[in-house]
Amino acid sequence: MNLVSWNVNGLRACMKSGFAESYKRLDADVLCLQEIKLSEAAQVEDALQEAGCGAARLWHPSVARKGYSGTAAFLREGVEPLSVSRGMGERIEDNEGRVLTLEFPSFYMVTVYTPNSQDGLRRLDYRMGWDDAFRDYLLELDSRKPVAACGDLNVAHNPIDIKNPSSNHHNAGFTDQEREKFTRLLGAGFVDTFRQRNPDLKHAYTWWSYFSNSRARNAGWRIDYFIVSERLNGSVTEAMIYPDVMGSDHCPVGIKLDI
Repeated sequence: MNLVSWNVNGLRACMKSGFAESYKRLDADVLCLQEIKLSEAAQVEDALQEAGCGAARLWHPSVARKGYSGTAAFLREGVEPLSVSRGMGERIEDNEGRVLTLEFPSFYMVTVYTPNSQDGLRRLDYRMGWDDAFRDYLLELDSRKPVAACGDLNVAHNPIDIKNPSSNHHNAGFTDQEREKFTRLLGAGFVDTFRQRNPDLKHAYTWWSYFSNSRARNAGWRIDYFIVSERLNGSVTEAMIYPDVMGSDHCPVGIKLDI
């Protein structure tokens, strides 16, 4: 299976910047999206159907704020989940459309848009609780069958994952607290598929600020991930970043599963 994740930073805007062509190029069995910024799927369904973007499209938009956050998954014809769930149950309220889970016969696939700690770290405490809830949620799923979790986790784990680690230390996405939570997630039995296969590869980023021509200079952050249960890792045959796919301030990431 070819699994791809992409924070599109507004699906309607991305559709005006070649989303349909990128969808065909990525050729995903399942394409997971974050930050769709839709209040209703009907806003784009007709255009996506006409463009041939998936035989089925599953949505989890934000209900807390219109035009904010939200996740989705587009499935190739013939790819059908056994079940679909939204949110993380009673652990923490997900009225911002941040977690969408698809159950397949051999594994769960989870797409997540992790809350940003924001300027001044004003949402850091909430973020810490979110990270704990998300880790517990993945562990519960993992107790039933292996998990492949993808999305914008809003953290650059190590200095190799960010262009300017010194000047960004203590900024949202690169605080010691956020990085430690990601370390705990991996220590709970999960694998960062890209870094495990490319332990020393520098300048591999997935997000670039719109300011100062950052993408052209490749002054970025790696904050988009595919993590999998340790026992699923042997089925991962490739782990990819697609830095030349445009249309958002993030680029897609993906894995291929022999399963």
